[in-house]
Amino acid sequence: MADCSKIRKFKDPADYVKRFVIREEIDKYLPGGRHFIDEGKIARLISETDGKPADPVKVREIIAKSESTCETLTPEETAVLMQVTDPALFEEMRAAADRIKKKVYDNRIVVFAPLYMSNLCVNGCRYCGFREGNAAQKRRVLTMDELGEELDVLAGRIGHKRLIAVYGEHPSTSTEYIAETIEKCYSHAVPAPRSGRKNAIRRVNVNAAPLPVEDLRVLRSVGIGTFQVFQETYNRKLYEQMHPSWSVKGDYDWRTTCFHRCLEAGVDDVGLGVLYGLCDWRFELLATVMHARDLERWFNIGPHTLSFPRLEPASGTKVPEESPWLIDDATFARILVIARLSVPYTGMIVTARESAASRNHVLDHGMTQLDCSSNIAIKGYSDFANEAHQEKERQQFMLGDNRSLDEMVRYLASRDTITSFCTAGYRCGRTGGCIMDALKTGREGKFCKINAVLTFREWLDDFASDETRKIGDVLIEKELAGIKEWLPKFYPTVMKQYEATCRGERDLFF
Repeated sequence: MADCSKIRKFKDPADYVKRFVIREEIDKYLPGGRHFIDEGKIARLISETDGKPADPVKVREIIAKSESTCETLTPEETAVLMQVTDPALFEEMRAAADRIKKKVYDNRIVVFAPLYMSNLCVNGCRYCGFREGNAAQKRRVLTMDELGEELDVLAGRIGHKRLIAVYGEHPSTSTEYIAETIEKCYSHAVPAPRSGRKNAIRRVNVNAAPLPVEDLRVLRSVGIGTFQVFQETYNRKLYEQMHPSWSVKGDYDWRTTCFHRCLEAGVDDVGLGVLYGLCDWRFELLATVMHARDLERWFNIGPHTLSFPRLEPASGTKVPEESPWLIDDATFARILVIARLSVPYTGMIVTARESAASRNHVLDHGMTQLDCSSNIAIKGYSDFANEAHQEKERQQFMLGDNRSLDEMVRYLASRDTITSFCTAGYRCGRTGGCIMDALKTGREGKFCKINAVLTFREWLDDFASDETRKIGDVLIEKELAGIKEWLPKFYPTVMKQYEATCRGERDLFF
């Protein structure tokens, strides 16, 4: 069990709001009171490049730098990429983004499922269905028994091995509760429907409110994966409009310095994201690059993932429909390409907020992760038997892609893309600074290809429909042939693990 003796505990929401933020844990990362998100510089870069045609020579130089070094671009370089409107030149960018993705991550797509633990919240975010005071929202916090029922579906019926656990900000979902739910996820093994072999969640990533260093150390002790905190918007003035000053989330500096505290605490896989549609996407993307560069400056570790959620309809709010900054699918695709070129080593997540058509379109735009069979209602998996059912009053927003994991695996395989259930890097210590160089050189992608094949074999044998298994078997043969070609001396060792997996051994990895 996690040792929570050093963390502060709050029972009363008002006391939590008043006393949760620790000012000294902010100030140490803003020396001289100067913030690393330089809004003046962002405004200047947008003004200098707005409406001006991009210099193709300069654009190609930036593409070449990104592809050869896999180092984070400067804001100035990202701004140049934002100028590109010529379709042919943008296609060069997209093709480079796809090549970089394959260099770093190979032809894999990692899959996961969101699991919402609660929708109680002390914050008043104007765009969010979970916000405090929204009487339309049906509130609850999962008990450990209810969590077990959700895991019965996720691990037992669908076959997921990786979750993003999502928590509202409230004393009832304290760090102690988060730690307990993570431990429950790891310990809950369920028989697979096809083979009867036990399956359990192997990696729990967390999307939660910013936490103090001591709380983050507790989560590290129970095996947290990536810690996600979405900034929503980096524009301070707009941030203050969207997040009331009386709320914890109203403290811009506490939120923006969260990942500095994570890395200080040893939680070295962190996930950035903004809510596209709240503000000018150019501002947000330039700020994201600045955030990544500041983490690298302090810790030599950048973001493990970037996420790209768009505003979606939610209960009790009109902001998602009325924002002047909503983006269309073409702009969304541009953002992904520019982000891949700007932060080449990072994982890029496109969630089921997007429509199926949108996600299909951007699979070759640099993305690396997506969720499937998703239900974001509180206790939605067990209540709805994993049907594509949504209730606006039980979830934070509405989903656009309701495809099952089996459908998505089959679709990806038809594109010669392997679905990866691998969690080996996390358990082998290939995280944070250890993984950065391996990602940039492409070495990590080779390990991940082998582990993807092993876990794909597991999932096909334990969960796949006959139709999906048939097309998956063909893809695995191609993947094994590729491994034999570029790792001939290591290939016999790989085959020993693969054959053991075929015989029913589980969780083998390199």
